Amino acid sequence: MAEDLRPEVAPAVPLTPRWWFRPVPLARIAVFRTIAYLFILVDVFVTTTWVKAHADVPTAWYQPLRIAELLHLPVPTHAVVVTVQWLLVGCALAAATGRAPRVLGTAVFLLYAEWMVIAMSYGKVDHDRISFLVALAVLPTVGRARFRDRRSSEAAGFATAAILVAVMLTYFMAAWAKVRFGGWDWPTGATIARAVIRRGSVFSDWTLDVPYLLPAVQWAMIIGEFAALVILLVRTDRMRVALVLGLLAFHVITYLGLGIVFLPHCIAILSVLPWEKLLARRATVPEVPPAGAPGPAPG
Repeated sequence: MAEDLRPEVAPAVPLTPRWWFRPVPLARIAVFRTIAYLFILVDVFVTTTWVKAHADVPTAWYQPLRIAELLHLPVPTHAVVVTVQWLLVGCALAAATGRAPRVLGTAVFLLYAEWMVIAMSYGKVDHDRISFLVALAVLPTVGRARFRDRRSSEAAGFATAAILVAVMLTYFMAAWAKVRFGGWDWPTGATIARAVIRRGSVFSDWTLDVPYLLPAVQWAMIIGEFAALVILLVRTDRMRVALVLGLLAFHVITYLGLGIVFLPHCIAILSVLPWEKLLARRATVPEVPPAGAPGPAPG
């Protein structure tokens, strides 16, 4: 339940109860929730249309993820895929309005999770969905939140903390996977060079002609990903904005150079921003009277 509390900005040890439940303005949740739910439409109809294509794939090719086997989820026949798609779109549109946040939010999470099972049960599993799935899972726990709601809530604080941990683990576990499967030869190898040769652009082709540049970039990547634990120390609004700009800049550079972008993960990153301050600033901007309109009466 929301309480009239000021957002907690004092230092707190990461992953302690005080850190998990630092109050966060409900307006921040309201904005991010709308962004997340509307993004689902972009994800379904624009960026990952190949998921819908599984409706026409022989069911013999379906190799269910472990969670699908445990929950006995249905085989994605044409009818199942189409039904999940349109239920997901309808619930996402309804949830974006802010109405019935717990019921509609839970429905969106369950349907999107099934959508991801359909997507990833054919031999390819993307790690850029984890933080977004966590966001969809925790948003319903906050309950009602409005754009102009000035209250802060520990439930909202827990939701944003959970998303932040998922964002951090996405980077940290990516570095761990590199070392686990590629060993410490990964940063000294030609991983990025091969990627540039396969799918490079005018923004990255020139890097092949600069000695030692790409290995240095690989070392920077793996060190930066292991250092992602410092994300948990972010607590001020300036630090949040700087963190979001830095992470998004990394993904923009990766997209320009290699054509790889983790859009769901980038959406989850936006949960860190202090959206409530932008709303408050817009609310306090005085209206400019049209030309020729009479000014205020004297006195």
